[in-house]
Amino acid sequence: MRKILIIGAGKSCSFLIKYLLDKSESEQLQITVGDLNIDNAKKLVGSHPNTKVIHLNVFNKASRVEAVKDADIVVSMLPARFHIEVAKDCITYKKHMVTASYVSDEMQALNEDAKTSNLIFMNEIGVDPGIDHMSAMQVIDNIRDKGGKMILFESFTGGLVAPESDNNLWNYKFTWNPRNVVVAGQGGAAKFLQENQFKYIPYHRLFRRTEFLDVDHYGRFEAYANRDSLKYQHVYGLDHVKTLYRGTMRRVGFSRAWHVFVQLGMTDDSYTIDDSINMSYRDFVNSFLPYSPTDSVELKFRHALKIDQDDIVWDKFLELDIFNAEKMVELDKATPAQILQKILMDSWTLSPEDKDMIVMYHKFGYELNGEKHQIDATMVTLGKDQTYTAMAKTVGLPVAIATLAILNGKIKTPGVQIPITKEVYTPILKELEDYDIIFKEHDVPYLGYNPLNI
Repeated sequence: MRKILIIGAGKSCSFLIKYLLDKSESEQLQITVGDLNIDNAKKLVGSHPNTKVIHLNVFNKASRVEAVKDADIVVSMLPARFHIEVAKDCITYKKHMVTASYVSDEMQALNEDAKTSNLIFMNEIGVDPGIDHMSAMQVIDNIRDKGGKMILFESFTGGLVAPESDNNLWNYKFTWNPRNVVVAGQGGAAKFLQENQFKYIPYHRLFRRTEFLDVDHYGRFEAYANRDSLKYQHVYGLDHVKTLYRGTMRRVGFSRAWHVFVQLGMTDDSYTIDDSINMSYRDFVNSFLPYSPTDSVELKFRHALKIDQDDIVWDKFLELDIFNAEKMVELDKATPAQILQKILMDSWTLSPEDKDMIVMYHKFGYELNGEKHQIDATMVTLGKDQTYTAMAKTVGLPVAIATLAILNGKIKTPGVQIPITKEVYTPILKELEDYDIIFKEHDVPYLGYNPLNI
């Protein structure tokens, strides 16, 4: 039996574990799942004979090393900051490693050691990053193979609620780490490239500069810019493109309402609020508003943000019940972002039967034989329920497929890497189609951001 160690059994692991269990007989796999909380791991593996669940604290070196030494390949589904200790163990004990997380500087520093030991450290093999890399590079390589020159690339991804479970005014529910949603866009201005001009959007304006995108059968979406759209410019070989933009998708209207939280300071994670444990939701909102001996919190809120009583944005805030004087924060020494997250989780947590949705949209502009062309590619994947989500599917399946491909010697190139080569993306994208993760490509007129060619 070939031994696979999966460290972490969180929300993104359901499809990952199921895929490997389904393949365990034919591929002779023994799957060990290690986590601090083994209850969820036990639920995901059930009574399958080719599995073992162990209590694993990544900070307990002895137990971590023992688990790594016993594996043929290690899959780390831990939060990104915890990968590095596992990675060092994999170098020491000559084990391949797979993660869905961004390549950190510490991980990149292991590249030469991994190559020397002929080890594959595959990173960014989830959905975003992951499927976005693979699907983009497949089209970009096809354009180049026929002699085309890339001049525009835009990429957008959204983790959203599926239409049949979309029952709130924000058209949104948490399908991933809620904290990442609350603090999204912080830490510097968004940076991107349009028509050879660098563009910047500071955080306090980020959610008022959106683009619209239409997806067949699913309607209109909006997108706000990611913090650094140029991160992959050189990696993708797009050093000479005129336009490069990456963004996050939401339903139209979300960003305008979220902008209110940003303006008030409710997404701030840099300081703690005094006596937060004894605050009500209403107290929390009021703490950001001017004192008034007569005006209600609602009136001050609307006045400060210039929101009319009949504005749909106002109804969004009423729906969240943020003015409730009975609901308590119950968090000690909490930051505004932590309190806002708790409030939102009341309304935006998936119920057991809720279905989520992953939407991805790429735009490829290129020149060929003196003419400009554009390909738009879209992908929509729906989840099954609260456990087998579209998020878990699009994160977990690429991780699982890559893990098995490495074990079977189909991916051979060693080193710390991301999935941007044909060796990696071709078989993975092909197999993902069997699970209805399929991109639909359309030839559309090239407009760029300068349709008048001025």
